[in-house]
Amino acid sequence: MTRVAVIGGGAAGMMAAISARNNGADVTLLERNNRVGKKILATGNGRCNYTNINMSIDNYHGKNKKFPLSCLSKFGVEETLYFFEQLGITPAIEEDGRVFPLSYQSSSVLDVLRFELEALGVKVMTEAYVVDIEKDRDFIIGLKDGRKIYADKLILATGGKAAPNTGSDGNGYNLAKKLGHSIEEVFPGLVQLKLEGDFYKKVDGVKFVGRAGLYLNDRLIREDFGDILFTNYGISGPPILQLSRTALEHLNQGKPVELRVAIIHSKNQEELYEYLQYRFGFMGKKTIEVGLIGLINKRLIIPILKEVSIDRNKLIANLTQKEVRRLSKILTDLRFNISGSKSWQDAQVTAGGVSTDEIDNSTMESKLVKGLYFAGEVVDVDGDCGGFNLQWAWSSGYVAGKNAALR
Repeated sequence: MTRVAVIGGGAAGMMAAISARNNGADVTLLERNNRVGKKILATGNGRCNYTNINMSIDNYHGKNKKFPLSCLSKFGVEETLYFFEQLGITPAIEEDGRVFPLSYQSSSVLDVLRFELEALGVKVMTEAYVVDIEKDRDFIIGLKDGRKIYADKLILATGGKAAPNTGSDGNGYNLAKKLGHSIEEVFPGLVQLKLEGDFYKKVDGVKFVGRAGLYLNDRLIREDFGDILFTNYGISGPPILQLSRTALEHLNQGKPVELRVAIIHSKNQEELYEYLQYRFGFMGKKTIEVGLIGLINKRLIIPILKEVSIDRNKLIANLTQKEVRRLSKILTDLRFNISGSKSWQDAQVTAGGVSTDEIDNSTMESKLVKGLYFAGEVVDVDGDCGGFNLQWAWSSGYVAGKNAALR
């Protein structure tokens, strides 16, 4: 049998090991932690959003945006649902296409994968931290404790740098470089953003449903909608995580990007101006502070009024048209300069990684080193929030494992 070693016992690594074993290989899975799948337990807020039925290549990013297409076509959403149902996972499909196990427990997904590894006879070595790889006739894999593992084929599925507490320390990039591969610049993806100014500090903890858009030179480049949260460092929430990858990519290139937030998303600026004129028409004796209650989050009222220089105690009857226009503008178009992001510890995924120019996308084999394959987050592919990153792990792991098993 072909001896296949898989470095990394995360989602992609476990799938690669199962795929290689199902295709007749003798498989050894090397994991640096004391157990496999540690990061899976944290996905989907502990519920494991393991795929998304609204899969599209547009949900993926990297230097070559079309690179994931081949793997996704070979092992896509239907294959993933079938694979996991065979292992015991009944899917729960939500309105936005996100798929969870019906148990809504990440541990369910990890448990069935571990049981499958055991049932297939995959040799799982934990606390096996790989520090060196040499390629002679075999791959010679050196562990930190001095042990050596020999393999005919090698799959690198070490993950990236996001969530280092789960073991993702970027070691895979060092190993790839030792084997001659180049790395596209890595940076946090799906991460909270830091903002300039101090407005966000005044509204720390305020959550609302709104729209967020990224602008470059006054041109909208991406937007998203949903729950937005102001924090003591800046801004968070699912829409912000979705925008963060694009924001940081441009910031890293020295391009200043602007974040524009619509606190009131159901009306444009002119429509809101007309509505405020109507609303204020029967509130003349109230102060503007009281007049905004029921329209926006109460904790936003005073900071917003300060931003547009309106006295909180001013009677609505005394508001000028210019003041009403300033209010309608800020509530539909609140602007921030982005200064950066939270750390790797807070990121859900890594952007950047092993250059896809050096990988055959139909097999996931290295174009530089025969018998070397890649899977998962270590590659310069990252997806949007919503199950797309785990789908890439399953797809690339399946393809890498299947092809590595071939003689």
